[in-house]
Amino acid sequence: MSQDQYTLKDIAKVLNLSPSTVSRALRDSHEISEETKRLVLEYATKVNYRANPLARGLKERKSYSIGIVVSEIANNFFSQVIDGIESVAYHKNYQVVISQTNESAERERFHVEHFYSRSTDGLLMAMSSESSDNSYLESLMERGMPIVFFDRIPKQVKSHQVITDNKRAAYESVQFLVKKGCKRIAMLSSSKKLSNSQERLEGFKLGLIAQHLEFDENLVQYCEYGGLKQSEIDLAISRFAELDYDGIFLSGDKLTTGYLQALRKYPKLAKKPIEIVGFTNSNLVDIFSPKITAVRQSAFEMGKKAAELLIEQIESRGKEVDFKTVLLPVELIEAE
Repeated sequence: MSQDQYTLKDIAKVLNLSPSTVSRALRDSHEISEETKRLVLEYATKVNYRANPLARGLKERKSYSIGIVVSEIANNFFSQVIDGIESVAYHKNYQVVISQTNESAERERFHVEHFYSRSTDGLLMAMSSESSDNSYLESLMERGMPIVFFDRIPKQVKSHQVITDNKRAAYESVQFLVKKGCKRIAMLSSSKKLSNSQERLEGFKLGLIAQHLEFDENLVQYCEYGGLKQSEIDLAISRFAELDYDGIFLSGDKLTTGYLQALRKYPKLAKKPIEIVGFTNSNLVDIFSPKITAVRQSAFEMGKKAAELLIEQIESRGKEVDFKTVLLPVELIEAE
């Protein structure tokens, strides 16, 4: 028999196991011993066994596909989250299908309902900046659609959630700026609707309070689309140019790169000795100009954890779910 013709039943016969045991071993089921999993995986690798997803899906009434909904795939943070998701999905024999909303609530709903209509097994979502009505998501979840939210989460929706410790990240960013001698600290934020924007603003305020500094609303500028449109960052910078500040906290990946790009249009502002701390998962942060202190999120780990929770929920359908909120740390990396 040629290697590419091996079936699950063939492996079971050679190893003197039942087909169901081999199937569960290949899916890394907790019901199967580690020794049995090792034997099955070694033999499956030896004969180059590949599962037939169509046959398997028809038998189990599953598509073995996961939908991912993010605002922008090109965003450094989201691309790294997707890498984490795919690392788990591939190991579990799930395909992933990725869609982007470009921060549009209308597009977001279109993609979600499309995934549902195509019998996608579950969704991983980061909300768009325009989203405010979550009723359709709750309706789909009540009909049995597993959804795990990450990074940007909807309020008052019962689900698994994997998020960054945003309050602490913003708080520690302010403490760092104060240690650098800053006394008037500005903030460039994304949409007020987003959960992570709200948490970062709260942490920013708490950081100021801890240092006995006054919160000045004029020193906070908002970008409704989180830097997806450079024009909104340019407008924020034009307003900052009229203000007196010696440090700034940039609360998103696109906001950080967009801020640095916008500074080129305001050479006087660019020449000021302003300390910059900004969220970014870019691998090119060392060549940013001016230099910044990066707030790096656990993006890959976020994707892995979200995928694990989703697949666990998919494969335990019918059982009551104990929803979890996973809080991941950030790392401040000071410019050399």
